[in-house]
Amino acid sequence: MTALLPPSTNHHYRGARAAAWFLALYGVGWIVPGMIHSFLPDGGAGTIAGLDLGNNPALIIGLFAWAGATQITHGMVTLAVALHYRTLVPLFLLVSLLERSLLSWSAWVGRAQPGVHHPPEHYASLILIPVVLLFLLLALRPAAIQPGGPR
Repeated sequence: MTALLPPSTNHHYRGARAAAWFLALYGVGWIVPGMIHSFLPDGGAGTIAGLDLGNNPALIIGLFAWAGATQITHGMVTLAVALHYRTLVPLFLLVSLLERSLLSWSAWVGRAQPGVHHPPEHYASLILIPVVLLFLLLALRPAAIQPGGPR
């Protein structure tokens, strides 16, 4: 089993504990929408995002299910890093910051269309950019040594 899940690296992590816990919450934040996209009858496309499913609802629902599968997987790996491989927390927060920045750019600038409805994820990405950046900075800053052993 150690070939699949090597020993924990938590004892080598020097960043703030709060950054690792934020990343765990962020991982859950990937899994929940992924399950919605994978298992809700319309993948949340109409019921949550408010999209018009148009002439080809099967295509849109299929794309949402595909996105859901990747979200669940991404969330599980993010959760494993936050809980068991904390030396990778800064890297995962950096990737998350880049991802949220690209998502926001596409939604609001690069592919933005005036008057088009924005799903909740577009707003969440804008809010998460500064939050992820804050926790990235905390993960990069060495935390004070705390009594009681490994974090």
